[in-house]
Amino acid sequence: MQLTQTLHSAADTRPDHLATVDGDRRKSWAELRERIARLAGALQALGVEAGDRVAILALNTDRYTEYMFAVWWAGGAVVPMNTRWSAAENVYSLNDSQTTILFVDRHFAAMIGDIRDQAETVSTIIHLEEEDVPEGMLSFEQLIADHDPCPDACRSGEDLAGLFYTGGTTGFPKGVMVPQRALWYNNIALAGMAGFTSDSVYQHTAPMFHMADIACGGAVMMAGGTHIYVPSFEPVSILSAIEANQVTHVLLVPTMLGMMLQHPEFDVTKLRSMTHYLYGASPMPEGLLRHAMALLPEVKFAQAYGQTEMAPLVSILNSVDHVLEGEKAKQIRSAGRPAWGCEVKIIDEQGKPVPRGTVGEIAARSPGNMLGYWKQQKQTASTLVDGWVHTGDGAYQDKDGFLYIVDRMKDMIVSGGENVFSAEVESAISTHPDVAAVAVVGIPSEQWGESVHAIVIPKDNTTPDAQSIISHCKDQIAGYKCPRSIDFRNEPFPLSGAGKVLKRELRAPYWEGQERSVN
Repeated sequence: MQLTQTLHSAADTRPDHLATVDGDRRKSWAELRERIARLAGALQALGVEAGDRVAILALNTDRYTEYMFAVWWAGGAVVPMNTRWSAAENVYSLNDSQTTILFVDRHFAAMIGDIRDQAETVSTIIHLEEEDVPEGMLSFEQLIADHDPCPDACRSGEDLAGLFYTGGTTGFPKGVMVPQRALWYNNIALAGMAGFTSDSVYQHTAPMFHMADIACGGAVMMAGGTHIYVPSFEPVSILSAIEANQVTHVLLVPTMLGMMLQHPEFDVTKLRSMTHYLYGASPMPEGLLRHAMALLPEVKFAQAYGQTEMAPLVSILNSVDHVLEGEKAKQIRSAGRPAWGCEVKIIDEQGKPVPRGTVGEIAARSPGNMLGYWKQQKQTASTLVDGWVHTGDGAYQDKDGFLYIVDRMKDMIVSGGENVFSAEVESAISTHPDVAAVAVVGIPSEQWGESVHAIVIPKDNTTPDAQSIISHCKDQIAGYKCPRSIDFRNEPFPLSGAGKVLKRELRAPYWEGQERSVN
């Protein structure tokens, strides 16, 4: 299970086939492999050894794919950084991972000063652009031109493929250790279940640091299809790129799809080449799904459910299960059935399986399992139990094996496809000088699925306002993690016998009248 095998296979069998398209840049599979081998040679010359971490902070680009495979070819492990994080969060992940080399594009130049000053182990910064390479950085293209190809390190199996940082229950991001084996499994499972072939043309629309896009990009590599890149989501440019490149496969989180369909310049004829639409990261509102399926009757819709700890695939609601009428119509409210090679069980608080139809926590195991959390033995032990990943999602499974997610066992909010751990937001708010206590919960949002909501108890003789607290947060955490609304109260929070804040009681009024406690 060696990730670079997919590259070798495509380059050996389809050397002249189009591999990547980024604006005017077009590379065949043979050209792509040559560039990756040379970049890997440059990384080894810079000192990269087996297991060393190499990070990237960039928008979507063909060079992102070249970076990932060059790191694996050289023997290292990737650290894709969240482009929406603050400088402080990115510095934390660089220091925590002990990253030595950072790739960066021009969009994040403003952060480089803080990174240089505070990232203790970063010794080399590589600029992804062809021109205007800032002083003190190395040129991506020059490194490829100046170095000979090196032998493939052939890392595989349990070797670390990357650290993928996600929100933490302790208030700090945690690095999920994903082995080569896990990504390799996800590549082949998703390629088979989502209809990727050598003729597929996949557009990188979701952020490339996100595990959902990494899985789809890996499926394209496995099939030997074609990658199309757009820097970031913007409805008009996405539509134009799909039409111009005759894209067949697209991944959009539901909020992106809604924004595209509602845009005044939306034109369904630009999507005539599409054969497959994948969605995930957050559930699809049923009304939006029905509208999209009516607009695109020839497109096969599929939903994937997973999490970073599974790299990420747990289950898939396949196109054949997207039924809008009759007895099976209820299945579109589910997260599908377990993916190929993935076992799922619903367990109670003691870890014992519950009967079908009973709500419990989803536990899953597959070749996609993580190795654990980087330098977090306690969190690893509580999440990875006897080979099963405890997902923290509350659900039931029907007699046909479909999963229906109804709650979250852990204190997490999913807003616009991004995971937000309440502890991170509470930690930021708690440093406001007028805040005595705070609890953060997810509340329903028509646009984002869930939105971050804070409940604040002010300090005596103070009257903080919502905007001052939100502005305070933006200096410390990413904008999407900041509360979108705040309520103030004077009475103490409800507590459990162990003294913990009863979040479910705080959330309950906002979810009253809904059949489940998550969107």
